[in-house]
Amino acid sequence: MALQELEKPYSDADLDQRAIAILRENEWGDYTLPTRGLYPYQWNWDSMFVALGFSEFDLNRAWTEVETLFEGQWNNGMAAHIVFRKDDPNYFPGPMVWGSGQNPPTSGCSQPPVAATVVRDLYEKDPENGRDRLKALFPKLMAWHRWFHTKRVISGGAAIAVTHPWESGRDNSPDWDAALENVDPSGVTPYTRRDTGHVDASMRPTNEEYDRYLKLVEYGRDTGWDHAQITREGPFAVADPGVTFILMRADRDLKALAKAIGAEDSAHEIDTWLYHAEESADFLWSEALGAYAARDLRTGAHAVGVSSVAFLSYYAGIAVPRRDAKLQATLRRILDSSTYSIPSFDPEHPRFDSKRYWRGPVWAIINYIVARGLAEYGFEREATRIRMDTRSVIRESGFYEYFDPIVGTGAGGNQFAWTAAIWLAWASPMTD
Repeated sequence: MALQELEKPYSDADLDQRAIAILRENEWGDYTLPTRGLYPYQWNWDSMFVALGFSEFDLNRAWTEVETLFEGQWNNGMAAHIVFRKDDPNYFPGPMVWGSGQNPPTSGCSQPPVAATVVRDLYEKDPENGRDRLKALFPKLMAWHRWFHTKRVISGGAAIAVTHPWESGRDNSPDWDAALENVDPSGVTPYTRRDTGHVDASMRPTNEEYDRYLKLVEYGRDTGWDHAQITREGPFAVADPGVTFILMRADRDLKALAKAIGAEDSAHEIDTWLYHAEESADFLWSEALGAYAARDLRTGAHAVGVSSVAFLSYYAGIAVPRRDAKLQATLRRILDSSTYSIPSFDPEHPRFDSKRYWRGPVWAIINYIVARGLAEYGFEREATRIRMDTRSVIRESGFYEYFDPIVGTGAGGNQFAWTAAIWLAWASPMTD
């Protein structure tokens, strides 16, 4: 039963059942579509959050979701951001545009590596039954983390680079504006967008941004997807606090998993990655913004405003007393400036747009991981505010892809799998 067929206000029991139904309706064999129509394939971090949702009522299916994603892992260790198991003409750019040469076909970049953290959560729900599945997945997780620490770090640096805005998972964030302006879109192969046939164009990236996105895909394809060259020489490389902090957290969780299965050599290798964690945080800190911010690796310039991922430092295990007072003041200011937290970009900044994808809207997945980190460091008031706002906006608008932080209306795709998953795993009162 669709939510619109129910009489408002929806009960939490209604929402619980509808969230489960959305995950089941979006299943496509052993993987889950983010939503039908707009996203007809398997997306990397979508599937990992979906696994959290499944774990609330079907732990076996949760493990399967993770395992299916890694069927598309590259020999170099990269877990791609899209796995194409069929060619759907209603999606662009499809497998022919990417030309990855993989079987099954995939895109040519990655996405935020939440997998190890999710796998730890799944394993700790039932260690006895999860042990063999963990042992099979562990080397794949190690290979992916190793790829990030070798293929996405500029020589002499520590923070993790994204070489395409899509790799960040936050496609059109203002964090990428300046770096994208330096990508020359001339000569890009003519194309027809498909996303705006499913969602109002005012909620999606602009055509000018898409030209540059496709130019970066063509550059990567022309290198034969040589990821070291792309990071070192490509037209776009930005140190991203989102991917950097998510990987730090995932490294720590991967180390715990290594200890659980007795993989001591792997645990020591992970320690070498974590050794650079504080250095990475130092590189991303902007005193002017009072927050961690993206940084263009070609120019050294910080982003112009504060994104929601700035507050993932606690999730990553980074706490620097001399900065935390400023970071908390910035967080409180942003919370006070929006009805529903956390806006994906500072509402007081001129580049804020309450409805356009990652330029302002609230995303339940980011709320979940930011609040998780805040709670772990004792910032219960802020963590609770974010959780209650997530609960409220889903209660009022349903399971949209993202939400307007000022008025709470849903935007983007509807019946969205990861929003349903976050409701089940965290936002629903049933998880209290």
